[in-house]
Amino acid sequence: MTHETPTINAAKRERLGSRYAQRLRKSGQLPAVIYGHGADPVSVSIEEKATLAHLHHGQHVFNVAIEGEGTETCLVKDLQFGYLGDNVIHVDLARVNLDEKVKVRVHLDLIGEIQNATLAGAIVVHDHSEIEVECAVRDIPESIRVELDTYKQSVTVGELAMPEGVVAITPDGTMIIHVQIAAEEEEEDGAAPAEAADAEGDAPAADGD
Repeated sequence: MTHETPTINAAKRERLGSRYAQRLRKSGQLPAVIYGHGADPVSVSIEEKATLAHLHHGQHVFNVAIEGEGTETCLVKDLQFGYLGDNVIHVDLARVNLDEKVKVRVHLDLIGEIQNATLAGAIVVHDHSEIEVECAVRDIPESIRVELDTYKQSVTVGELAMPEGVVAITPDGTMIIHVQIAAEEEEEDGAAPAEAADAEGDAPAADGD
């Protein structure tokens, strides 16, 4: 990470359960739990608007300032979504230090157009929008930039230019994006008239009076 780690404010949660979690969300807070590094888990509430804004921009690490308790550096380990899958309702945060190595999933920022995408019948297939990487916490990128116009037919993980200090865990042969050429339908002009003629020829002749 070349940018400063953002700080989000948090408060300890004394009451747990779905009813109290719903009340928190209605008041603009997200339920969360902080765990790891041999310390007891701590249930907290964090600022929903600020947290989601940072997550939307690819942020993985936060300084969590717990009211009356000091600040913890935390990695986002898991997000729980509502039953419709379109809203975050809970966040799992793991305590980390900036030098320890972690495995995280990072979004791929696809720029431009792959060369063969302009061919007749070309269909661009997006296979993966993110990959798993390993790096020190301080080196976690917001995203990995992929310049598509430097590739002709496809892009695999092994072909990606990884940021310094970042190693791909997703297998090298995993396809990120590729171009398929749709098979042209064979023209059948004249087939129908021929079939009709054959049908007429096979019809029995009418008996004369």
